Amino acid sequence: MSSARVDYIAPWWTYWLHSFPHINLRFQPIDNNFQPEEENYQQSLIFLGCVAAAGLGLNLLCLAIYLSCLCCCHKDEEEESKKPNPCCVTWSAVAAGLITCVAVGVGFYGNSETNDGVYQLSYSLYNANHTLGGVDSLVTGTMGSMKSSLHQHLARLDEIFATRGDYVQALQFMQQMADNVIKQLLGLPDWDGAKVDLASIADQTATIEYYRWLTYLLLLILDLIICLLACLGLAKQSRWLLTTMMVFGVLTLILSWTSLGADLATAVGTSDFCVSPDKYLMSQTKGIIGADILHYYLYCNQTLSNPFQQPLTIFQRSLTTMQIQIQSLLQFAVPLFPTAERDLLGIQHLLNSSEASLHQLTALLDCRGLNKDYLDAMVGVCYDGVEGVLYLCLFSILAACAFTVMLCAIPRAWRQIACRERDYDDIEEEDPFSPRTRRTGSQNPNHTNMHSFCSYSSSMGSQNSLHPPAPAVSNAPMSEYMNQTALFGGNPRYENVPLIGRGSPPPSYSPSMRATYLSMTEEQSRHFGNDFQA
Repeated sequence: MSSARVDYIAPWWTYWLHSFPHINLRFQPIDNNFQPEEENYQQSLIFLGCVAAAGLGLNLLCLAIYLSCLCCCHKDEEEESKKPNPCCVTWSAVAAGLITCVAVGVGFYGNSETNDGVYQLSYSLYNANHTLGGVDSLVTGTMGSMKSSLHQHLARLDEIFATRGDYVQALQFMQQMADNVIKQLLGLPDWDGAKVDLASIADQTATIEYYRWLTYLLLLILDLIICLLACLGLAKQSRWLLTTMMVFGVLTLILSWTSLGADLATAVGTSDFCVSPDKYLMSQTKGIIGADILHYYLYCNQTLSNPFQQPLTIFQRSLTTMQIQIQSLLQFAVPLFPTAERDLLGIQHLLNSSEASLHQLTALLDCRGLNKDYLDAMVGVCYDGVEGVLYLCLFSILAACAFTVMLCAIPRAWRQIACRERDYDDIEEEDPFSPRTRRTGSQNPNHTNMHSFCSYSSSMGSQNSLHPPAPAVSNAPMSEYMNQTALFGGNPRYENVPLIGRGSPPPSYSPSMRATYLSMTEEQSRHFGNDFQA
């Protein structure tokens, strides 16, 4: 065992968390010693969760005030809203995305660290349970063999050696040694109760940790998905997607503050245990294990004497004495009583098995094995576990900040999308070539302002109505144009026919193309009018 693992030293962050004020629900300060069965101590941990709940309420109140101000100031900012500045929303989205990515990364690391620490605790508990179970099995097996098997062999030998008083006296001495061994084994602590408690604690810890790890994994994935979908909604300018992500953002904000309260209470409670674990363990094992035995295993110093040294020494001496007696009887009694050889060999085999059990029991009762499991468990809980929980607290804070920024940016994005759609509606209403204007013109026959540009049966007469009255002219220029086209090109191409004479609606153009088209149409009409007058 390395010297670095001899003594347990709590990390600095456990002392920092241990120094947090412990206040019950009646706002009274209490002792910060780890006492999970005390009601006041439980209330002090619940108080930390209430602090996180107060932070959630303050956060939601600030969001409500911000949204109220945004709605109230909407009428005063009409001129500004007509020309929205997307920089604020863009940078807010970028900040929320970056903070969310950092929070998710910190959360994954903290979740992994916590899982590693709790796994190390469970593994150490199972190892300690296996050690204690081995001790209990060896003690029970040795006592059973001494009480039953040895007693049967000695009873049969007592009948065989009935005529020899010296041999019977040797058998009685062996029975006294066997009783002495049983007495020493009964003096050892009863590890059965401690073994069952460690096994149940390890099972419950592993089950709770699995569901905790899975819950945080789903929460991390949910945060990442909501952030990505919110950014997608901003990019696509999807109002329903932004509304959905805003609802989920509020729910995730509540979950972030809830997890912060649970993690803070867990970190403080665990730190209270890590600062002085020996006091709590001694209070929990009182009446099951002696204080000197627990002190021997918790510290395992070379200056401490093994509390089991005396009973193990007596056990060893008793077995040695019994083996000497069996060797003497095998040497001197078997030639006189051949039928006794079988029972004497059975006792010798039993003593050899008991001696092997004694060596195993000595190794298991040594402090180095259980002390290593104790140190591994404490390192897993107080170093990896508490550190991981602190990272999870940081994740909750960063996630709350990210979703607060996102909830502030989404309403502004909503306003910009609404303003942009309103501007598009105004352009379409003013645009004579938009589908909405054509539908409006067809449904309202009295609306004749743009009839010559929107009618599907436009004619030269309708075009002339846009200009001052002119003398009646024939369609000779047009017929001459069509005839020339037929002569030089065969069938006249419809694309070469002037646009005014068509019976189809004009195509959709951009505003600049519409302006160009209108100027060209007016110029062409004026040119045709001059030609017709000539």
